[in-house]
Amino acid sequence: MPGIRNNGALALGGIALAALLGVIGHLGVRDLDPVSLTVSDYAVSESGGVIHLAMLTLGVASALLVPALGRLAGPGARAGRLGAAQLLLAAWAGGLLLAGLVPTNPPGTEMGTAAYVHRYASVVAFLALPVVGWLLAAHLPTGARTRHWLRVLAVVSLLLAATQIWSAYPGDRAFYGLIERGLILSEVTLLALLALLAVALPAHSHARTGRREVTPVRAASVAGRPR
Repeated sequence: MPGIRNNGALALGGIALAALLGVIGHLGVRDLDPVSLTVSDYAVSESGGVIHLAMLTLGVASALLVPALGRLAGPGARAGRLGAAQLLLAAWAGGLLLAGLVPTNPPGTEMGTAAYVHRYASVVAFLALPVVGWLLAAHLPTGARTRHWLRVLAVVSLLLAATQIWSAYPGDRAFYGLIERGLILSEVTLLALLALLAVALPAHSHARTGRREVTPVRAASVAGRPR
């Protein structure tokens, strides 16, 4: 269990570092419009290497949480659903790493093979993580605030993803970059919540106190009660 908590702490630090690098990468770019252009467009600018580093950092941080999902869900989790959540979280992490390693094309130029790899790796990642949040929320107590926020963030992320798809095709890319940044914010927040859950796990998640077993699910329930 200390290993899972350490993974959560490292993941949380990686998420914070990736967010900082993303902001720095934006500040170092001029003459680009964040409302219409994507983060990937910024990443292929003259000073966009910092944004690629942010993607890679976030991918590694996400991979650290894959083995933690079983503990977060608790011993009563359905194996099939838990396995799907772990696979989808791995897909999110892998998509980020691939997108960070394979850049898109510069704005206004024709898309090549690398740009298509980058695009669809990003699409897989953005669609996978909200489902992870929803699946994990199903195993948390009904009254836990964590369960509520995981589901809220999952729904918001999927709605923003659908809006971005609309913008990319019939919407003539209206507010495309702004929508994507909202999507990134909601998904990174969801990921940070998963990391916080891992950090908050008790040192002995299966230790018994009297006749009651202290599990990660019970810990989430306690954390979700108003003080």
